[in-house]
Amino acid sequence: MGNIKVRIEELIRECAEINSFGIEELAIQPDHIHVLLSAKPRYSPSKIMQLVKGGSSRRIREEYPELKEFLWGDSFWADGYFVSTLSAVTESIIREYIKNQDKER
Repeated sequence: MGNIKVRIEELIRECAEINSFGIEELAIQPDHIHVLLSAKPRYSPSKIMQLVKGGSSRRIREEYPELKEFLWGDSFWADGYFVSTLSAVTESIIREYIKNQDKER
């Protein structure tokens, strides 16, 4: 997963920079990604995910055609995602959770 992991991180950070999102924490696992980001209120969570997943899926499929045999349909990402805002859970708790993802595997 090494090269693909690095490229996915680059693409997510590129998307964040273009759209003025702040990537606070990012952990990429073999089967999922955790990201803590900040965005202007004009961006809904669904729009943020559309921007991140749409562009990165297209680029990953172009750059790594060997993945095609593992994909269903035309998307690199699964259809769903989980979004939560900071409220009951503090930012520091979420940051620590994301930072410790690599330690759990």
